Amino acid sequence: MFKIFKKDELKSEEEDKILSKIGSLLIHAAKIDENYTSDEKNIIKKTLIELGANKQKIDEIITNAEENEKNSNQILDFTKEIKNLDEKKKEIIIECLWTIIYSDANSDMYEASLMRKLAGLIYFDKKKFGDIKEKVKNKIKK
Repeated sequence: MFKIFKKDELKSEEEDKILSKIGSLLIHAAKIDENYTSDEKNIIKKTLIELGANKQKIDEIITNAEENEKNSNQILDFTKEIKNLDEKKKEIIIECLWTIIYSDANSDMYEASLMRKLAGLIYFDKKKFGDIKEKVKNKIKK
């Protein structure tokens, strides 16, 4: 019997799956105000690449993430993988989420509610969560 996939290929497929779940959450946040812009999509692409996505596969990952987000009715599908990531990757994701939310210069009650839920679902320190929010808000004001 022979192996169809090499270990690296399996690892790459699993990483793409996780990145797609992360992308789905980011897209969900972008769509929550019913205005998913190309700027938000570019923020999401940049973040996924920073998290390790292959630049040549980024459009495929985004397409899968958009489909996952469209077909899901709860954010738990997306947060399962994220809560197991290391703190640095969680910080990158949280910063991206806040950047998406404040990309239109304000946060509505649905976006704020989503972010409060996420802090608990991915087991992220609430103080750091608030610090990242302030950092993003200050960056946008400049």
